[in-house]
Amino acid sequence: MRVKRGVTTHKRHKKVLKLTKGYSKARRSSYRKAHEAVLKALSYQYRDRRNLKRDMRALWITRIGAAARLNGMSYSVFTAGLKKAEISLDRKTLAELAVNQPKAFEAVAKATK
Repeated sequence: MRVKRGVTTHKRHKKVLKLTKGYSKARRSSYRKAHEAVLKALSYQYRDRRNLKRDMRALWITRIGAAARLNGMSYSVFTAGLKKAEISLDRKTLAELAVNQPKAFEAVAKATK
């Protein structure tokens, strides 16, 4: 008896086409184009989960550097001062202070001088 694969293929095609929600034209309706688009999208998604961490760190450093300059020092001098003063705040927290609580950041900056 021969094996008919229509059910399996249809299920696989439906799974891929479900992932193309929000796409337009052939990328939404044609399985072949949809499959290409989904593979590309998933590879970008995987790559950018790692790149996001890089981008956020760069943003925090920029914000800390700008706030440090307002307090009369560069980023490198500020971080060296943090190490000497044994203040163990991470970049995310320092950036949050710099943006939302400038007075608190100023107090930290004074402690590093």
